[in-house]
Amino acid sequence: MNFKEIKELIEILDQSSLTEINIEDKGNIVNLKKEKETEIITPQVSQQPMQQIAPQQSAVSNQLDAQSTEETSSSQENDNLKTINAPMVGTFYKSPSPEENPYVQVGDSVSNESTVCILEAMKLFNEIQAEVTGEIAEILVEDGQMVEYGQPLFKVK
Repeated sequence: MNFKEIKELIEILDQSSLTEINIEDKGNIVNLKKEKETEIITPQVSQQPMQQIAPQQSAVSNQLDAQSTEETSSSQENDNLKTINAPMVGTFYKSPSPEENPYVQVGDSVSNESTVCILEAMKLFNEIQAEVTGEIAEILVEDGQMVEYGQPLFKVK
């Protein structure tokens, strides 16, 4: 799905009485949920600071890419550890909802297609796959924490 199609889905959801839309397209899953009106106000306020730091974002992203590349290569050489990095900017959630168990914990085995967390960006909840096989050695971010593109999220043995 492209951005225009996702934007159209958001508009349809906003104008309808539906509260949720789930679509699977070519292996990509799009899950849109309508939140209560009071919760919508909070992201609008938080988007303003994000726009202010957007010009610096590419420099930060490049720096994080360089750091994650160095960390990945040094980790693999020294400890045989791999990292699972954030594929986008967003808010990290370790479980599908606050009432449910985390997708993974330290010591859990993961495969390439194992879901390890959710990253929320613009009220879209994106399930993140491990894309590596091994055992979770360390979780590097806290639940609800903002993460940058390329930021290491997990270490895997």
